[in-house]
Amino acid sequence: MKEFIFSILYWLADLGYIGIALGLMIEIIPSEIVLGYGGYMISQGTINFVGAVIAGTIGGTLAQLFLYWAGYYGGRPFLEKYGKFIFIHKKHLDVAEDWFKKYGNGVIFTARFIPVARHAISIPAGIAKMPASKFIIYTVAAIIPWTIFFLYLGLILGENWAEIKKVAGPYILPMVVIATVLAVIYFLINQKRKSS
Repeated sequence: MKEFIFSILYWLADLGYIGIALGLMIEIIPSEIVLGYGGYMISQGTINFVGAVIAGTIGGTLAQLFLYWAGYYGGRPFLEKYGKFIFIHKKHLDVAEDWFKKYGNGVIFTARFIPVARHAISIPAGIAKMPASKFIIYTVAAIIPWTIFFLYLGLILGENWAEIKKVAGPYILPMVVIATVLAVIYFLINQKRKSS
């Protein structure tokens, strides 16, 4: 399986910026790996940092829009039946739906940094018919720092880019904590606004 993933990754890499965007859109390979390799490509001078950030942001946003539209037009029954083909399972839907109901629209930003909820959160947003413009703004606002972070790590690691998950590990927990705190703050502000 690892060899298959890497063969796809190298094929995408030959496409440059388009390959980064496609790699994030199809989500066969984890975004950290795609962006880590993108960082390595920057270190080799094949692509530049700004172009890679733009490609990563476009690809990551389109991937989430597909999930949003699946929720918007297909609903939960459709996703429970066909979600497995895009690596979304019932437990992911449950977590994402609970988060969305509890914290509202703002969770679209914060959940992007939380492993289980990161991709699945787009689905309850679609099911709840969240305005697409608001969904895109929150999604892009979260995808940009995520993209920059992993591209930068890949750039620093250079030929050791494949170690990116191990190197990123200590940074992920603080990201999750900060994202959770932001979600709680957003929830409290929303509750205060509703009660006044």
